[in-house]
Amino acid sequence: MTPETHLIEWKASWRDDYLRWLCGFANADGGTLVIGRNDEGVAVGAPDAERLLVDLPNRIRDTLGIIPPVRAVDAKGKMLIEIEIEPSPTPISYRGEYHFRSGSTKQDLTGNALSAFLLRKLGRHWDNAPVPGVGIRDLSPIAFKRFKEHARSGDRLPPRALSANRAELVERLRLTEAGMLKRAALLLFHEDPERWFTGAYVKIGMFRSESDLAFHDEVHGDLFTQMEQTVELLRTKYMVAWISYEGLQRLETFPIPSEALREAVLNALIHKDYGSGTPIQVRVYRNKLRIWNPGELPPTWTADKLLQPHDSRPPNPDVANTFFRAGLIEAWGRGYEKIRDACHEAGAPAPEVEFDGGVRLLWQWRIPDDKVSSSPVESPVESPVESPVESPVESKVLAALLTGPLGKAELARALGRNRPSGQLHEVVRRLVERGAITPTIPEKPNSRLQKYRLTAAGKRLGRS
Repeated sequence: MTPETHLIEWKASWRDDYLRWLCGFANADGGTLVIGRNDEGVAVGAPDAERLLVDLPNRIRDTLGIIPPVRAVDAKGKMLIEIEIEPSPTPISYRGEYHFRSGSTKQDLTGNALSAFLLRKLGRHWDNAPVPGVGIRDLSPIAFKRFKEHARSGDRLPPRALSANRAELVERLRLTEAGMLKRAALLLFHEDPERWFTGAYVKIGMFRSESDLAFHDEVHGDLFTQMEQTVELLRTKYMVAWISYEGLQRLETFPIPSEALREAVLNALIHKDYGSGTPIQVRVYRNKLRIWNPGELPPTWTADKLLQPHDSRPPNPDVANTFFRAGLIEAWGRGYEKIRDACHEAGAPAPEVEFDGGVRLLWQWRIPDDKVSSSPVESPVESPVESPVESPVESKVLAALLTGPLGKAELARALGRNRPSGQLHEVVRRLVERGAITPTIPEKPNSRLQKYRLTAAGKRLGRS
């Protein structure tokens, strides 16, 4: 007797409701429905088997539009009916409903799951749908600059492509269709993709406990900006570190290696279900970190398969291809393997993978007893360590902001310069990290209207 699996279902007798199960088989990997075995697999015989042999082919054809083999099988004197369903290349519906066989259960497909299923069956993905009314001029030159900076360090684009204008580069990356930009192009290169896609950003929170939020940030902008700023915020503001000394040298050790953290953020951005309207959520605690990504694994995939070598099936292939051409990911489905290897090499714990309406990556660690810890939880958001200013430029920036909020161009003029320099950008970043100044539009860090104002601590430093 063949055991019941995700490809085999037993039923003691026929009911027309089981057409839904046949629909689920057709929309998944196929399978066989056996009539005449009870839930324990014992052959009890299909009632009225001869009539079913005649009626079922027509009933299945008229309801589902498919014609599967229906045959009688003798099981020690008991007549069974086997209905063998092949996987369908096109979506199959049962009276307007779509069903899917997942594991040993039948799932009703609705909402985002249904949309993703239909696109997948039609050979499409969410990110390659065109968006009317948006042109190349609407995309961010800064995002293209970031892409080219990453791509120059690799060999996945010829030099000619890197010197191409924005329109040519978008075409080369296959981010257009029928003369229109795809959704992927807006996610990758528009400074505000949330105008079209609700929830296309990252939320980061520092938690004292599951219900006690200490402080939080949001990271907006194109996906390259989200990648860089999320990793930077986690490393400089959120991550707990423990401190040791070698002689007079102060050493900081983080529980998650930089490479593993970066790979985890990249995976979340690339594999996210952007049709969900929900942001990526990163929860940081003193002894653990969770990255939750709204999305689903490919059908029949499990956590074990995800953590082992596997083929690459990104839900957003155009987004994934662009990150690949930028040299930021591989094209071999090794994201989680690289995370695990990086943790192993650093002697750090590898993350666990959970599924909760999405993919959840969970790190947990213990701070060594012999180390002094440095945790952002212990410091209020607006209460940084008021260390003295570190350079004359910092002093001048703080003094200029005593008059009121200023943008970088205004700060540059206050310093006697025509435009913001790399040094000014670095000074502003450092002062924000120290809590001396804060952006006036924190939800849009790259806004052209962005200005900076002094915090209470910054005012004290500016007057000192």
